[in-house]
Amino acid sequence: MPSPARPLPQAFSRCLRLRRLAAGASLCVLSLALAPGFARAQDAPAPPVPAPATTAAAEEEIRFEADKVGYANDSDKVTASGNVLLRRAEQTVRADTVTWDRKTGQIEANGNIRFVDQDGNVLYTDKVELTEELKAGAIEDMLLVLREGGRIAARSGERDASGNIVLHQAAFTGCAVEGEDGCPKRPSWEVTAVRIVFNAADKRVKYKGATLHMFGVPILPLPGLGHTSDFRAETGLLIPDLRLGASNGVEISDTWYWRIADNKDLAVTGYVYTGSLPMVSARYRQLMDIGAFQVTGYVTRSQRISTTSTSSAGDPGSNRFRGYIEANGRLQFSPTWSLTGYGRYVSDRTFLRRYDISRDDRLRSSINLERIDDQSYFSLAGWAIQTLRLGDVQGQVPIALPSLEYRRRIDAPLGRFELEANSLAITRTQGQDTQRAFARAQWDMRTITGMGQEVTLTALVRGDLYHSSQNELTSTVIYRGDPGWQTRGIATAAIDVKWPFAGEAFGGTQVLTPRFQIVATPHVRNLSIPNEDSRSVDLEDSNLFSLNRFPGYDRIEDGVRFTYGFDWQLTRPGWRVATTIGQSYRLSKDNTLLPDGTGLSTRMSDIVGRTSVRFRDVVQFTHRFRLDKDTLALRRNEFDATLGGHRTYVEIGYLRLNRNIATTFEDLRDREEVRVAGRVAFAKYWSAFASAVVNLTDKAEDPTNTSDGFQMLRHRLGFAYTDDCLDLAVTWRRDYVTTGDASKGNSFLVSLSLRNLGTK
Repeated sequence: MPSPARPLPQAFSRCLRLRRLAAGASLCVLSLALAPGFARAQDAPAPPVPAPATTAAAEEEIRFEADKVGYANDSDKVTASGNVLLRRAEQTVRADTVTWDRKTGQIEANGNIRFVDQDGNVLYTDKVELTEELKAGAIEDMLLVLREGGRIAARSGERDASGNIVLHQAAFTGCAVEGEDGCPKRPSWEVTAVRIVFNAADKRVKYKGATLHMFGVPILPLPGLGHTSDFRAETGLLIPDLRLGASNGVEISDTWYWRIADNKDLAVTGYVYTGSLPMVSARYRQLMDIGAFQVTGYVTRSQRISTTSTSSAGDPGSNRFRGYIEANGRLQFSPTWSLTGYGRYVSDRTFLRRYDISRDDRLRSSINLERIDDQSYFSLAGWAIQTLRLGDVQGQVPIALPSLEYRRRIDAPLGRFELEANSLAITRTQGQDTQRAFARAQWDMRTITGMGQEVTLTALVRGDLYHSSQNELTSTVIYRGDPGWQTRGIATAAIDVKWPFAGEAFGGTQVLTPRFQIVATPHVRNLSIPNEDSRSVDLEDSNLFSLNRFPGYDRIEDGVRFTYGFDWQLTRPGWRVATTIGQSYRLSKDNTLLPDGTGLSTRMSDIVGRTSVRFRDVVQFTHRFRLDKDTLALRRNEFDATLGGHRTYVEIGYLRLNRNIATTFEDLRDREEVRVAGRVAFAKYWSAFASAVVNLTDKAEDPTNTSDGFQMLRHRLGFAYTDDCLDLAVTWRRDYVTTGDASKGNSFLVSLSLRNLGTK
């Protein structure tokens, strides 16, 4: 027996007479509570109508307009025809004709009916029977447009004894059902049902015999489907996800959402795999008067392959409980005081990667009490890191508690003062412990000379107090410092001069700004102080003119140095080109503690620069480089390029660090990598996308690296369909590296998001 035809009410079968559908919010349009009677007519006498007797009755008064109004004495019927408009407050009814039977109280509207309720809902139909209160009795061939974007079409409908609206042979969609020309188009998805029931009391829509159709093809039965008419979040199931992965096989997941209250909810997701035991996750969120927080957790029981074992990923491992928890939140006690915290912890180093939750190789947890106003900053914080890197020893990863910082700016007639106090305690369970405290005062004065030079004078003094123990557990000798108590004093003076020149060039405006800086710092006790936060040092365009080119506070660049360079910028219609280049020279002949390859180890530094080019929103290109001062060899070569628009584009990123630094400096190892991503749009709503990450590092660049110079790490390829109401994507991803039980191989993901129906 052939299946019944899909319902085709007027909105789905022919051009609408009204070209644009208004938006609406609920189905209350079918239950407008209007009082009987017409208040005004045009071009025709009205039948005798009792005047309102009370203020309440006046508020229920219906005003109307029509080209013609007629009254039949024998049948006691009033007929309004020609552009009929009934209006009550924010509610309106438009129709070709409206007939009111004064004996029965029945009202019938015919032809091009557009019914709008107080919430902005719009009902389109050709015929509707109404009671004297304008409550719907029977409707045929209707389309209801909801304010949030949903649309319901039905062959017929009526109100049952309980006051609920019952629609027969109905279809619901979150898509537009007419094109830009005003003619109907097939929605990309819709839910058809034998019956749809709307409960006006709680504004809920329930379906019987519901089936999801995509592009006209029935895809999935949806027994028990229901949702609110205004699409507010509510308790229920969301749309399931489907994935195929190398580690767990076929994965099917679905989420049950619990709307606990307007300010809190809970989402519980179940995952079923063909290659491992099921997993459960939950996410709780809450909004409070002074802030918000959320907690997410995963738990399962599965086999785990040891990351230090020589066995292959396919060998059986031990079954154990595994999981991950993440929490974050913020409390704003006042305009200046706040408390921010986030925490992450995982049971083992491969869980996140195996279940495709995250690819982070370090999990950071932190809590921070802050006070911020116009002139001061206070922070009392603590943080901890869980390493997921293979070969790293967790006991050597630091825990910082407490971390205290206070800064205050003081404006003065001759410049600005900044005062700072800082304290930090670093603890390791299997490594060196360090405690630090310092106080700093800095004065800056900026002025513009009569010739246009921008001159900045700086003076800085700082006093440090350090204590460390178990220094021998730090493998890199120059990072250890001397055990016990250590003190040092720091004084720095600097002058920075910029001299911009502006003029016309190449059809636009160019600005050339030469820059010269002198920084002087007497000898500083560096090697006797532990180095915790100044290890990853490298000369770049971003720190070329810094007072201290070391990151952090533990290392200070001393001596006298000159830094020189220039900025150049060209701006013309649609184009912007900017270049920065510079170099520094140190007067002191003393050996520096900076290792070779950082660009700062000799008196004359390497040459660093950055060039950026932008053409409208179509081309964006940034190149960063460092040239060896003697051979002009590229020690750092990095570029990022984007070409294209929002829907079709290509992105390329490349980085090569050729510093020739000893492998003992783990923070400064060489590497080479390329990243490519792109998307091509076609056929209006379709697009193809791809991305890849390739490790180009060879053993000559890093002897500890296992790559032979071309190692594909992962890539992704997929197709997507995106329109006004549907997001559909099919993705293939391949990983080329096995880490423990996170196996290399192919993964396939199908992602589906329907507007106004279980959207994730």
